[in-house]
Amino acid sequence: MPAIAVPAFALTWWLACYLLGRDLRRPVLWRAAVALLTYASAVAAWTVTPGGTAAKVLLCLPALAWAGAALGLLPDDLPERRQVDRGWLAVSAVFVVVIAALPGAGRLVALAPLVGGLVLVWRSRDTVRPRALAAAVTAAAALYGLGLLVLLLGIDLGSPDLVLAAVGLDLLLLGFLAAVADAVDTGERLLPDLRRSVVGALAATLVVAGPVALTMLAAPARPIVVVLQYLLLAVVMTVFALTGPVRRGLDRVAFLHDERLRADRAALLTLADALPRRRERHSLIALSEQEFIRLTRRALDDYGDLARLLRSPLIDLPAVDRRLTGRVVDQPLARAVELQAVLRGGVARLKPSGLPGTGEQWRHYNALYYLCVLGLRPYERRLRTEGLDRDARQVLEWMRRYVPRRMLREWQTEAAQLVAAELWRELVSTDPRWLTRATANATRSS
Repeated sequence: MPAIAVPAFALTWWLACYLLGRDLRRPVLWRAAVALLTYASAVAAWTVTPGGTAAKVLLCLPALAWAGAALGLLPDDLPERRQVDRGWLAVSAVFVVVIAALPGAGRLVALAPLVGGLVLVWRSRDTVRPRALAAAVTAAAALYGLGLLVLLLGIDLGSPDLVLAAVGLDLLLLGFLAAVADAVDTGERLLPDLRRSVVGALAATLVVAGPVALTMLAAPARPIVVVLQYLLLAVVMTVFALTGPVRRGLDRVAFLHDERLRADRAALLTLADALPRRRERHSLIALSEQEFIRLTRRALDDYGDLARLLRSPLIDLPAVDRRLTGRVVDQPLARAVELQAVLRGGVARLKPSGLPGTGEQWRHYNALYYLCVLGLRPYERRLRTEGLDRDARQVLEWMRRYVPRRMLREWQTEAAQLVAAELWRELVSTDPRWLTRATANATRSS
C-alpha cells in the first residue's frame, strides 16, 4: 500500500498547492485544490484504516468540490452566477452531513451536485474556453464517479489500492484542466510554469517519498508514525509547490528591519514567478476584439496588482512601447508599471468636464476610477476613507446608498469596453512589424 499511496498523496497534494499558488481568488482553482486536498487526506486515512468509514467519506468530498469547480468555468458576467455560487456552498454543506450519515453505497449521492454542475457547464458550453474543456471535464468526472462506485460498492476488480490510485489520476487530470481553464481565461502560458513545478515535485517525490514509504513499511502497526510521515510529505510538497510565497515569508523574517531589501527582493521574486507565465509578444495581434476587451477588463480589475499585470498580454501594447526608452523597453517590470499608466490614462479620458459629480455622465468614470484605480470597495461594512478628499467620500457614499452592486458592475463593464475600444483601435492601426518586435529596435533608433 505505501508504494502506491505515498506517490498518490505527494502528487495530489503538490498539484493542489500549485493551483492555490496560481491565483487564490479564482474559484475554479481553489475549488479544484480542495478536491485534491480531500483526496490526499482520504489516501492517508485509507493507509491507516483500509476501507474505513473516514476514508470513504473523504473520497466522496472531491465530488462536491468539483461541482463548484465546474461552476467556476461559467462566465463571470452570467447574470445568475452569484446565486449559483451561493447555492453551491449551501448544497455542499448539506451534502457533507448527508454523506457522513449515510452508510455504504448511499454515499454515492455525492455525485448528484457534480452531475448538476456539469449540466450547467454543458448549457453554457459555447462560452467556456477552450471549447473542448466541457467534454474533457465530463469524461474525467465520469471516470472518477466510476472509481468511487467501485470502492463504495466493494466491486472486485483487483486490489482496491489500484482503484484508489486510478481515482487519484482522474483528479490529477481534473486539476490540470482547471489550470488550463485559468491560463486561457487570463491569457497566460501554462506549460513552462507547470513544467518548472513538476520537476520540483518529481524531485521531492523521489527524494522524500522513498524514505517515507520505507518508514511506513517498517512500522505498519503504528498509525501515529504513518500520520507523521504524511505530514512531513505534505510540508515538503507544499514548500516545493509554493516556492514564491515561502521565500517571501522567509524574507519577512530574515530581513525584518530592512524594508528596502525586502521590497527589492519582492520585486525580483514577482518578476521571476511571472516570466514563465507570460505569453509571446506576437500573440497580441492574433487576438479577436472580444478577447481583447475581456483581457482589458481583467487588467483593469487587477490594476493594483503588479504581479498580475506582469502576466497580462496587454503588457506589450504599442502604447506601452511608446512610453519606454532605452534598455528599459525589454524589462517586464517597467512595462507593467507603464501598463498601469496606460490604463490610468484611458480611465482619465472618460472623465467629464466640470466639477466631480454623480450624474449620468459620471457613471463610467466613477465606476472605474474609484473601484479599479483607487481600489476602493464601497460595499464593505467598514468603508476605508482615510486619505480621500471630500468629493471622493461623497461619491463613495452615493454608491453605497443608491447604486446596487449589480448596476455598478454593469457600469464597470461598459466603461472597460470604452477603454478597450480605444486601445483596440490603436492596436489594429499599428504596424504589425512593431507588434512582433522584429524591427522595433531599428525603428526606435531611427
